[in-house]
Amino acid sequence: MSLIRNSLKTLLITSHLTSYTQLNNTRHIKRWVAPTLRELRRRREKIGTETPQPRSQFIEWNYQSELYAFGKRLNEEFDLSSLRSALTNRSYIIKEENKQRELGIEEPQLNLTDNSKLVEQGAAIVSEYIDAFLKYSLPKVPQEGIKSYIAFLMSEETLAHVSKHLGLTELVFSSEYPPSNDTMAKSLLAVIGSLQQSSGSQKAFNFIRDFICTQLNQKDLTELWDIQNPVEYLKDICKDLKLAEPEPRLIGEAGKNTVLAAYQVAIYSNKKQIGQGFGEDIETAIHVASLDALRSLFGIQDNVKPFDFSIQVEELSSAKATKRLQK
Repeated sequence: MSLIRNSLKTLLITSHLTSYTQLNNTRHIKRWVAPTLRELRRRREKIGTETPQPRSQFIEWNYQSELYAFGKRLNEEFDLSSLRSALTNRSYIIKEENKQRELGIEEPQLNLTDNSKLVEQGAAIVSEYIDAFLKYSLPKVPQEGIKSYIAFLMSEETLAHVSKHLGLTELVFSSEYPPSNDTMAKSLLAVIGSLQQSSGSQKAFNFIRDFICTQLNQKDLTELWDIQNPVEYLKDICKDLKLAEPEPRLIGEAGKNTVLAAYQVAIYSNKKQIGQGFGEDIETAIHVASLDALRSLFGIQDNVKPFDFSIQVEELSSAKATKRLQK
């Protein structure tokens, strides 16, 4: 009986302490918090869901200062008039001209230049540098793979991602807000074209290396390059490299004739294993093993040395010249 009484006393004391602790935890909330939250909610409901307004609509906005600060944040020297043109979309000029016509101005004069020429210039220099960078960093990858990686780095999604994270959303002049991915991607290319005009190709190349080529970091290169038929493609590659025709061999199996069946296949060439893979059936295992063999032959395995993002243009140029001499 004494044990039961002691247990009941302990439970009562514990419950009292718990309720006291909870009471103390709630008392730290000040009386003004609830009315303030109610007032903030009321104001939000009053405003409603309005369309977002660009930062340039604020009174304290100074576009010239923002352009200057943009260059300083990136440690780059831009000609501000060129940078302004790079961030001016053609749709914005058309929108402003229409506004002036509505006000009765027959021939609007905005003194603005759109970024179409700078976009072309930036796209050319980006494509040229990425091609050289990839051929230097991935010398064993054939041209089909290089093209796939260039397509990824120059895709609208990748360029828009970089552009937004550099803070161009509020600097772009466009008829839409927020700007579309297409507008953001073209604006980034135009900024690179403007940087080349302002500071030279060396600075533009370094900009591309630091902000665009680095998007390959920690990416699975075999996913970016979709090889449709790896078994046949491996045969062609082995033929080009003057290797014996690849031979798949079953080297392990488990759970045969069950729903949990697993097969391990290795690919051999010149009596050497060049790849292996697993699958729920032998055909899938051969497919995976062929992809693994291609990774090994092209030097794009998961455990290879990371990209060198500190490489200079001089190294790329010398490597390109050496390759031409070898041809």
